[in-house]
Amino acid sequence: MFLAIGIVIVFVMIFGGYLLGGGHLEAVIEAAPTELIVILGGAIGAMVIGNSLDTLKAVGAGFGKIASGPKWKKQDYTDLLLLLFSLTKLMKSKGVVALEAHIEKPNESAIFTRYPKILKDHHSVDFICDTLRMMTMNLDDPHQVEANMEKQLEKHHHEAHLPSHALQNMADGLPALGIVAAVLGIVKTMGAITEPPAILGTMIGHALVGTFLGVFLAYGLIAPMAARLGQIVDEDHQFYVIIMDVLVAHLHGNAAQVSAEIGRGSVPSSIQPSFAVLEDAIGNLPND
Repeated sequence: MFLAIGIVIVFVMIFGGYLLGGGHLEAVIEAAPTELIVILGGAIGAMVIGNSLDTLKAVGAGFGKIASGPKWKKQDYTDLLLLLFSLTKLMKSKGVVALEAHIEKPNESAIFTRYPKILKDHHSVDFICDTLRMMTMNLDDPHQVEANMEKQLEKHHHEAHLPSHALQNMADGLPALGIVAAVLGIVKTMGAITEPPAILGTMIGHALVGTFLGVFLAYGLIAPMAARLGQIVDEDHQFYVIIMDVLVAHLHGNAAQVSAEIGRGSVPSSIQPSFAVLEDAIGNLPND
């Protein structure tokens, strides 16, 4: 919704201000198709040159993220804390043998299947299960486990940011490609130097539309989208940071509910469940 609202504000304010100042859209509309072919075509081609196929696919998916917002909502964070509480409590009370069935086949686990959205996210499930599997192999040094988890998170976060970096690079190049389109328009105008001033003026105006479109697309649309995508990636990244916080707290010997409370502290403030809400949710969990 905010994406659409923002785009409407940008178009209304820029083109509305232009019209209020006595401008006419006919010249812009007439020149826009050919100028956009040069500018957007060049920008997309440069993006293809500078990125892998996986990154290009992720850029396409990124537009959906920009429109829909972060993947993880308020209830998902509560569900994650409940999932981690159940797993760490099971490990403390019944040992690693009881835990193995859940981490080896999470799709068949009574604990994981309570939270289908988390179960569908392979990175979350793998991150949890792989870390718990290391613990069952007697790797119980909290600092070593934390260092390994941080390394995995850093890699995942870097890869998740590639689409926003690609969009930002595109935004950085658009003003220059607008100048390219304008220069080509001036070259075309110079080839018609014997034409009357009215025709030359129209041709120069069409050329300047290229410069306008390059700057407008860069700073009015693409750069804000790249920034928003980066914010979404950062917020979704906190979901995985919580996993690390809870499991490391468990390794330090904390009770399962204390570990969950430590994880709650890493939930983004705007959607953080209160202590009482988490406590009530834990109290309503079935016995595993």
